[in-house]
Amino acid sequence: MFEGTVFGKLDQKLQHAVADAGYKTPTPIQEKAMPHVLDGRDLIGCAQTGTGKTAAFMLPILDHLVKVRRPRRIGHPRALVLSPTRELAAQTAENVRAYSKYAGLPFACVFGGVSQFGQVKDIKKGAETVIACPGRLIDLMTQGIIFLDQVECFVLDEADRMLDMGFLPDIKRIISKLPRKRQSLFFSATLSPQIMKLAGELVHDPVQVSISPETPTVEKINQKVMFVEKSQKDMLLVYLLKAHPEWTRVIVFTKMRHGADRILKKLLRAEEKCAAIHSDKTQNQRTRALDGFRKGTVRVLVATDIASRGIDVPDVSCVINMELPLETESYVHRIGRTARAGESGAAISFVTADERGQLKAVERFIKKTIPVDRDQPFHASSPDGGRANGRENVRSQEQWIHPANRNRTNRKRQKHKSFLGRRQPDFGQK
Repeated sequence: MFEGTVFGKLDQKLQHAVADAGYKTPTPIQEKAMPHVLDGRDLIGCAQTGTGKTAAFMLPILDHLVKVRRPRRIGHPRALVLSPTRELAAQTAENVRAYSKYAGLPFACVFGGVSQFGQVKDIKKGAETVIACPGRLIDLMTQGIIFLDQVECFVLDEADRMLDMGFLPDIKRIISKLPRKRQSLFFSATLSPQIMKLAGELVHDPVQVSISPETPTVEKINQKVMFVEKSQKDMLLVYLLKAHPEWTRVIVFTKMRHGADRILKKLLRAEEKCAAIHSDKTQNQRTRALDGFRKGTVRVLVATDIASRGIDVPDVSCVINMELPLETESYVHRIGRTARAGESGAAISFVTADERGQLKAVERFIKKTIPVDRDQPFHASSPDGGRANGRENVRSQEQWIHPANRNRTNRKRQKHKSFLGRRQPDFGQK
């Protein structure tokens, strides 16, 4: 079925599942990493989410579980995958479900934010693979529900994200409970000295595989900057969504949770099909939002940086940054949600005077100047906060206000005018 490729080395049951999933040829990370993982080697992989790395480590692990059968022990998994976020854990679990559907390999996905009842039920069914977030995993270990003494294959996924989120103490605690004799796989989008130090404590005599983690993705994305005043960002967003009906899936990134909720309300008033995802949302709310976005019933997903990595949604037309992130690397991870699997995509960043320094830092990081798009009605003549088309902007906004809210907006504007018309005190003058 897959003769001549690394997929052809897998058990037949896995090959059938891979074919059902629509895989035809391995991606570069799969081609480079899978032979070593199949041979039982430890591995350090540098690759972004969206390059196919989940299959690169999960297919060989499942192949090992199929070919090397052992009596199942409830609560003693043979494979453990650590993920930084609930979304990435759930996504990895869905891949495991697809890959193992003919192999009869039970698994469990454990993360916080929801009841542990269903997760414990899956564990007690004899889960051989556990995909977990560190916090909930430690909870279940403390309760005597999961034991790590039988783990043969261990994966630390998105290691740099783990460190950013402060999981290092939890990771070390989990590693201390693993058997010394095991296969360890370590994946990260970047390999900083701190990351390599952690990898050195985890892997033994590793093979190192690197798949250009950032530049190719950035090069395929049509990036633009739009200079706009802070007070007009929301209206610019609504304008762009109305002006581009061909954008079927759009991710809008904000820095703060309350900002995401505020934008969501604006979009709902503009009758956009939208949902928000951030750390204040329950797991069920996040799952519904992502499912709707994948199925196309939700057009706009408003997210904080929790969704900038680890969420693999195909055919994202455009990513819009309402604000530039404080960490320049997060910019690449955000815009990487579009242009997946070789496709092209667009990324637009709204920039105010206060964000000039962040824009320059992003451009230095990606080693290119991002072109400015002036062809929009809210353009500020310069990032220094110069106002362009001031009165015209106000008038052009009106056509994007939902009719039900237009009268209310006009009343507010009239009230503001009447206030300005009053005699004001001459502050600072005698």
